[in-house]
Amino acid sequence: MNRSSPGTSKSKVSLSLAKAIDGFLKFKTAEGLSQRTITSYEFTLGHWLKYIGDREVSDIQSSDLTGYLAWLRTEYKPRRWNGSSEPLSAKSIRNVWVTFRSFFGWLQIEFKFPNPAKEITAPKFQKHPVETFSKEDVEKILKACVYSRESQTEERKKFVMRRPSSNRDQAIVLMLLDTGLRATELCSLIINDVDLKTGKVTIRHGVAGGAKGGKGRTVYLGKVARKAVWRYLASREDGDDPDAPLFISHADRAFNKDSLRVLINRLGDRAEIKKAYPHKFRHTFAITYLRSGGDVFTLQSLLGHGSLDMVRHYAQIAEVDVEQAHRKASPADNMRL
Repeated sequence: MNRSSPGTSKSKVSLSLAKAIDGFLKFKTAEGLSQRTITSYEFTLGHWLKYIGDREVSDIQSSDLTGYLAWLRTEYKPRRWNGSSEPLSAKSIRNVWVTFRSFFGWLQIEFKFPNPAKEITAPKFQKHPVETFSKEDVEKILKACVYSRESQTEERKKFVMRRPSSNRDQAIVLMLLDTGLRATELCSLIINDVDLKTGKVTIRHGVAGGAKGGKGRTVYLGKVARKAVWRYLASREDGDDPDAPLFISHADRAFNKDSLRVLINRLGDRAEIKKAYPHKFRHTFAITYLRSGGDVFTLQSLLGHGSLDMVRHYAQIAEVDVEQAHRKASPADNMRL
């Protein structure tokens, strides 16, 4: 076996990139990171490994990382599910940099290797404005859930048909709108997670719940959304099975984030609404909640955010004073001494 002799530095350990990446992914999985994050790390590092080749970790220089980032920005043509080959966004380039920082930071701690990512400045990117649906947009999408596009023929009058998945699609849209769930969270729900009497929806802890960071929480459905979910489940043969997925596709499989995105995109096309995607409902929920008098700290809990950063951003858009809300919510400030 190739063992270091007593007293030798850990940096002398011989370690290939392939083995290091495998160890890093296993370590992060054991650490409890979400499957989504692990999958992202695996794809990014695997793609870089194919580009650079399997080499010794100790041979990697900062130039190897900056060269790859430059290639991604200028020459790489990604293959996407929708066929688009547009260059990667600045945000995607930054995500690669974040992965490098995490990977080489781990190698530095575990094996005392120099950290070539430490010397690279974070790629800049411009944050996209938060997009929301208007009330009219939501009404059009709900209508698109029920009816197909108007058919035009030469021999018959124009007509529309009721879509077979109308109950399911309306239930999905109303649940996204009422709860602000992330796509993976909604797709991970089972029937037992939803109490239609109280409207309580439980996002389970850990990987099974689909929550970012594996942190579960509780959100709530209003009466209209509860009725829509009940109507949908009543039409399913397994609607009483507590362990069955809450929402299933035509193939009787649980939705995943990609199939959910396709569904919402198609509903948006039928409703003639540009940029319809699941996360836009989350933005709409947050802004609507604040403008309706909700406080930022409860919103943080409902959205499952670890900090107030994104909630502050929502508050700015909704024109809500976070400091004033904190003064109202502060137990100490409301005590008489």
